[in-house]
Amino acid sequence: MHTILVVDDEPLIRWAAREGLESAGYNVLEAGSAREALASLAEGLPVDVALLDIRLPDSDDLGLLRRVRRDAPACQVIMMTAHGTPELLAQAITEGAFGTLSKPFDMSGMIDMVRAAEHAA
Repeated sequence: MHTILVVDDEPLIRWAAREGLESAGYNVLEAGSAREALASLAEGLPVDVALLDIRLPDSDDLGLLRRVRRDAPACQVIMMTAHGTPELLAQAITEGAFGTLSKPFDMSGMIDMVRAAEHAA
């Protein structure tokens, strides 16, 4: 079973993502901050795909993306945002994100992107 890490400071977003991903057969870890996400990765848990909110209170827009790409290079990253500019989203891809999702996201589209990301690993 593949493991997905969902990082968002909004509990409702984490809950919705967890529900959809678990129903699709994934193991889901949640983190409400960049610090919690990095702690999960430091525990050595095999995370296949990370869904990261671009705007977290304890990280700059792409800071967590950079850390995940450095600390867990095999983990594919999908950035989520409700406020991203086209330039910021393009920069996320340039810095190693597999893709981006706009919030609120379509559940089937999110699951399709996660499947594509896990197969790209």
